[in-house]
Amino acid sequence: MARGAPYAPHTQDMQHYPPVVFVMGPTASGKTTLAVQLAQALNGEIISVDSALVYKGMDIGTAKPSLAERGDIPHYLLDILDPSESFSTGQFKTQALALMADISRRGKLPILVGGTMLYFNALAGGLAVLPQADPAIRARLDEELQKLGKDALHQRLAQVDPEAAVRIHPNDPQRVQRALEVYEISGRPLSSFFAEAQVQTIPYRILKLVIAPPDRKVLHDIIAQRFRQMLAQGLIEEVQALYSRGDLSEKMPAIRAVGYRQVWSYLQGEDDIETMTEKAIAATRQLAKRQFTWLRKETAAFSFETGEADLLTKVLALVLQECRLGL
Repeated sequence: MARGAPYAPHTQDMQHYPPVVFVMGPTASGKTTLAVQLAQALNGEIISVDSALVYKGMDIGTAKPSLAERGDIPHYLLDILDPSESFSTGQFKTQALALMADISRRGKLPILVGGTMLYFNALAGGLAVLPQADPAIRARLDEELQKLGKDALHQRLAQVDPEAAVRIHPNDPQRVQRALEVYEISGRPLSSFFAEAQVQTIPYRILKLVIAPPDRKVLHDIIAQRFRQMLAQGLIEEVQALYSRGDLSEKMPAIRAVGYRQVWSYLQGEDDIETMTEKAIAATRQLAKRQFTWLRKETAAFSFETGEADLLTKVLALVLQECRLGL
């Protein structure tokens, strides 16, 4: 059953804004299937909200929907970059807004689906303007991570930015390093930039849907089963193709994606296949935990349980009512 605050525009003018649906949830919760079904029923088109699905040649480990799974629904922000490139939150916001405008202009419903909560937050709220990366500082932090370990860097972050240290898990060294880098460049804690970010209302009536299993243990089991299925489908061979290119490294955002960095370490001879598998499953569960932390803040979202009876019927009824679609 849906749970959430009744939908109400911020101002009377927003009643005239076009609707947009956000389908959010942790990894492996069934978001993509639900979004495709909604798009088929509501004349919608889908925009991916996933920082890994943007990369070409990374299909198995990202659970990228196949052409058959896309159900003849147009999908955007899939396969738009080479794994050697990076994709910032600001770039996502710019491209997503342009796509939303085009979809709405053609009389269709934009449906955004994914698990990169930072992207959703950038659309619905403000986007902090952070200092640009400093290659020298980043290289030194990479060396310190290798020499001192992730816990030491997280402890340093706790000293200079306690708020960020609470928000960023020690097992997420990439974000810990970025927070330390921002502090060294600017002399200000990362959290202060986010505090200054002004909420920017986009010209849409946003309906937020969250789909997740009621029991975290169920999701953990699904994650383990899915990763082993990815291995059977050829994940190691997929990463081997990237590894063999010679121009990619584990420091790049694409290779740091959950699952890919663990297989990369396996290919480098750092772990055996059993250890790699357990590390990848553990990392995916940590990702899901961080996603749940974000989702708990979405108090105005309507929540549904993965696999609940008549899920599509219930969600469709809600979207028709809240978005006032005349279908």
